[in-house]
Amino acid sequence: MRDPLTALTETFTSFLFGKVETTRLPVRTSTGQAQAVYLPTAAPGLGDSGVIIGREVYSGKGYIYDPFQLYGQQLPAPHWLVLGESGNGKSALEKTYVLRQLRFRDRQVVVLDAQGEDGVGEWNLIAEQLGITPIRLDPTAALDMGIRLNPLDPSITTTGQLALLRTIIEVAMGHGLDERSGFALKVAHAYVTHSVTDRQPVLTDIVDQLRHPKPESAEAMNVAIDDVRAWGLDVALVLDRLVDGDLRGMFDGPTTVGIDLDAPLIVFDLSHIDRNSIAMPILMAIVGVWLEHTWIRPDRKKRIFLVEEAWHIINSPFVAQLFQRLLKFGRRLGLSFVAVVHHLSDVVDGAAAKEAAAILKMASTRTIYAQKADEARATGRVLGLPRWAVEIIPTLTPGIAVWDVNGNVQVVKHLITETERPLVFTDRAMTESSANPDDLGFNADLLAAEQEAEERAAMMEQHVRAHYPDAGHPGHPESTSTVA
Repeated sequence: MRDPLTALTETFTSFLFGKVETTRLPVRTSTGQAQAVYLPTAAPGLGDSGVIIGREVYSGKGYIYDPFQLYGQQLPAPHWLVLGESGNGKSALEKTYVLRQLRFRDRQVVVLDAQGEDGVGEWNLIAEQLGITPIRLDPTAALDMGIRLNPLDPSITTTGQLALLRTIIEVAMGHGLDERSGFALKVAHAYVTHSVTDRQPVLTDIVDQLRHPKPESAEAMNVAIDDVRAWGLDVALVLDRLVDGDLRGMFDGPTTVGIDLDAPLIVFDLSHIDRNSIAMPILMAIVGVWLEHTWIRPDRKKRIFLVEEAWHIINSPFVAQLFQRLLKFGRRLGLSFVAVVHHLSDVVDGAAAKEAAAILKMASTRTIYAQKADEARATGRVLGLPRWAVEIIPTLTPGIAVWDVNGNVQVVKHLITETERPLVFTDRAMTESSANPDDLGFNADLLAAEQEAEERAAMMEQHVRAHYPDAGHPGHPESTSTVA
């Protein structure tokens, strides 16, 4: 029984202000009907201008991303890191992203294609479709008038040439040049630059000058000519590998005439190079500097530099420093660097941990596909991902990834059109059951995989909502939810 004073107070309040509370009878209903009481919510999107990636799995909204549109507003830098185990959709994402970006007239893309099958790089189909001939760097073909890139190309400044020579040597030696070796290289390069005027200087000229330095080179520093020769011997032996060793033919001659740097897509096919040899980071260094001085120009074009197997860059201190400079320089000229890596541990625990951290810091966009639980936890710590995202990364199915765009974290399903599908699959040797990729079995498997992905996405949503009820929407726990 209520207290008489309380009843009197409520009666007086109702008389002054009206009835403040409505008593309703309980209603029996099902959860399917009751869910209409709670409006669907979704994290704020990234805008509606740019390239469509797919859809956000929890809300079903279209997911649109473009670093050039977001730069300066939602993104402090336009660079992008893509992580994940093989077979989960990284390659398909990269290819469709490039194809969709090329729909814009002011876009241009360079791809370092380090993988391949059937004797060609995995970007070969896309290049053919666009009428592009890949720049195939192959030591065996180089001896038979194949593609050459000259580190001493006159289009590269003398300062850039010397920096590139130092990087090549330091990568090959595994340590930095000491002062004496650096001096021998500098005087050899200076002499070749000033004396060879009737043609492009080449690496053979540098090697010859290191082996037989001119007396005036020694007199400039008041040292003996024999000392200069001794200081440059190790440098000459390293460069000799590019001239007469296993990499001969690709860099020891004038740059091949006819390389079209104005094409919308430029593909460097590195699939014939041993990915585990020292040749790969050397190639990355040469191509990176060559592009810096010949490709990136203040012409208001938006450029994308996509690097497969990017751990070859980030895991070498000297190459990482070179690309770190390229990223800082390219940001002013509209360059978006896209690095594709299988495991973050490949780089953060490597020899270039400091340089890797700097490059990762520049990547304001991070896309993470499925990883094992321990790898996902390590990735989450390094990238600062929220706990709910780290927990679902091991459960992701192919084609679904966690996207972190400068703190806006969402789970996105990548969508591929029927036109794009035959161009983006790179595991044909493992998946094709006949010569025709459109046969019934292929389509049936594809539909089954997509259905399974949808079911897993629904399960992930239930898991996150059940374990993180105070997070608002899992797509962006720290943001204010909005009606979809």
